[in-house]
Amino acid sequence: MQVNKVALKDTQSFSQFFIDYLSNKQELAPFYGLRPEIDAFGEQIDRKSFSNLNRKVLCEVLEDQYEGYEVAPTLAGNLTDLALPNTYTVTTGHQLNIFTGPLYFIYKIATVVNACRELKVKYPDSNFVPVYWMASEDHDFDEISYFHLFGKKYQWECPGQGGVGRLSTESLTGLLEELPEKVALFEQAYRDHGNLADAVRCYVNDLFGEEGLVVLDADDERLKKLFSPMIKDDLLHHSANTLVEQTNDELAQLGYKTQIFPREINFFYLDDGVRERVVKEGGQYLVNNTELSFSETEILALLDSNPEKFSPNVVMRPLYQEVILPNLAYVGGPAEVIYWLQLGKVFEKHEVTFPILLPRNFALYINGASQKKLAKFGWSDEQLFQSIDELQAQYVTTYGSDEVTLNGEYKDLEAVFEQLIEKAEVIDGSLKGFISAEHTKAVKSIDNIGKRLKKSEERKHETELNQIASVKEKLFPRGGLQERHDNFLNFYINNPNFVKELLVALDPFDLQMHVLKEG
Repeated sequence: MQVNKVALKDTQSFSQFFIDYLSNKQELAPFYGLRPEIDAFGEQIDRKSFSNLNRKVLCEVLEDQYEGYEVAPTLAGNLTDLALPNTYTVTTGHQLNIFTGPLYFIYKIATVVNACRELKVKYPDSNFVPVYWMASEDHDFDEISYFHLFGKKYQWECPGQGGVGRLSTESLTGLLEELPEKVALFEQAYRDHGNLADAVRCYVNDLFGEEGLVVLDADDERLKKLFSPMIKDDLLHHSANTLVEQTNDELAQLGYKTQIFPREINFFYLDDGVRERVVKEGGQYLVNNTELSFSETEILALLDSNPEKFSPNVVMRPLYQEVILPNLAYVGGPAEVIYWLQLGKVFEKHEVTFPILLPRNFALYINGASQKKLAKFGWSDEQLFQSIDELQAQYVTTYGSDEVTLNGEYKDLEAVFEQLIEKAEVIDGSLKGFISAEHTKAVKSIDNIGKRLKKSEERKHETELNQIASVKEKLFPRGGLQERHDNFLNFYINNPNFVKELLVALDPFDLQMHVLKEG
């Protein structure tokens, strides 16, 4: 696989906020910890503290969650190493999209796997374990319920509600019959596991277990117990709301649009079929869209007896992650990096080490068929990211007739009307306005002629212009990045080694767009 690189700012696909973080803009430095560079991890190791109790609980939970799963030797070694005080994690999190969802899910995990490999070489006295944090408590079913394969959208119709990790997979098996061919890892995952969280662990383990990836479901009473002090603070004192609002104001003053907004209480009530916001009204704690109501004493008693019923939202979930993992870095996409930048004061308040924010790998994969189509146009890798209109216009300019360009005619017209104005100034100065108006009309006429000539020229190259539109749509579905739309099965079905080849091609600390070319 050939690998070329394009600067992310040159792809015109990312916010200025994110680009400023990548370029180390100093105004943003107070909002995060260390830079996403491999040399920074030595200091991050020194900063990170993780209690023996939390480590012991984490290992017990993972042992239970992997019961009945096939565990590759590398993964088994990582699960054992997590009990050691010199073992750290690099984590990415993602929703439980069916059939893995968009390609960038695969890129996220490849980034944590490769980062841990490189860190072990750089810091041989420590162990580094890649972790995929399943967003099993998330309840946004619409976001996980579909994927795109070979130009077709596959949609899951599911009657369940609440945290998606607890949803039954029974109604998912119908989608297996719709696929153009059977894919063993999904057949096993969805037919042999009763809920979505277990099914996702199964297929992610099949794809990345040999690479040592640990899959964690934080929807667990024991892990929530470790987080209880932070939950209590949020219920009683609403610290996160105050602190994140302060940070949002500071970022707004710098001209940045923030990604997330805190609430007075940043937790949901979680139970089978239910994930609803906890709100405080008149001294009572209510659960939205239910009849549940608690006094302060009652809700603190519930927290003590059933901490698993409290599910963090996007403001508190990052803190929860860092409390229960010996984590050094979080790997995320552009939106994730931005909202983590909003949370620094919350980490300071609870004296939890802020992780290094390492952007995930970004990639454009070009298969052999698309490469053949691209060859005739001779575009640079940077040009691939231009719009269809820009590329078509460049083609017509390069291969069209010189007559389409009317710059000379505009200059001649300008000269003629300048002469007319000079004559008018001698004969009758009041005619200048009339002559200027006629000049404007004449320019519009030439514009219209130019448009007609351009359309005629485009008709001569209609085949090539359609080919440009076709190959661009293939590589940039609906005008967006391929990684945000296409499912990895678009490539995996024809190349079962696709994931392993990606792991070789992607560089976790090279924060550029990787242009990957088959062969």
